[in-house]
Amino acid sequence: MTSPACLLCNSTSTLFCEKPKHLFYKCNICDGIFRPKHTFLTAEEEKAHYEKHNNDVFDERYQAFVSPIVEAVLQDFSPEAKGLDFGSGTGPVIAKMLTDKGYQVQNFDLFFANDVALLEQKYDYVSCCEVMEHFHQPYKEFELLKSLLLPDGKLYCKTEVFNNQEPFENWYYKDDFTHVFIYQLKTLEWIKTEFHFSNLIIKEKLIVFEN
Repeated sequence: MTSPACLLCNSTSTLFCEKPKHLFYKCNICDGIFRPKHTFLTAEEEKAHYEKHNNDVFDERYQAFVSPIVEAVLQDFSPEAKGLDFGSGTGPVIAKMLTDKGYQVQNFDLFFANDVALLEQKYDYVSCCEVMEHFHQPYKEFELLKSLLLPDGKLYCKTEVFNNQEPFENWYYKDDFTHVFIYQLKTLEWIKTEFHFSNLIIKEKLIVFEN
């Protein structure tokens, strides 16, 4: 069987993990780790999976989970700045926490807040919390995210980056069937270069691409 092309950079790949229900390949160029397309859930299955998430915007644990992004926005921008939470899910907690402090944030989600008119505007910052690992077409998605930013805008992402912290076969993050594309440090550097971001900052699970 021929190895599939990388979902991000379209380069060749090598079999990386072969477990029941968890088949992954690794790109030979950008180091992205991905599931082959034939193993993806359908849109209906994916939406049903997300609807099971208990994303209560008043839950202090959920607020703490997204706080690295919220705190970065509060530090980097004033309330007058225009923001978008991309992939806001069933509980748009980032927007709630920021609007509670007087910030202007819109929500977009493919399944739960699909107002495509929001994707025709420009923003000072875009948040993308635990979303990028779900991208079926990561090149297209990052191209879109880049296009949404104003000059000097920032893209705040949060995901688990694989850095050989344990054998991939045992890593819990791969077990979610909707996690179809996993990033390594080289993958993030590839994105920075390919989409002409001026800077990339990685602070534990917070990833910031600067326009």
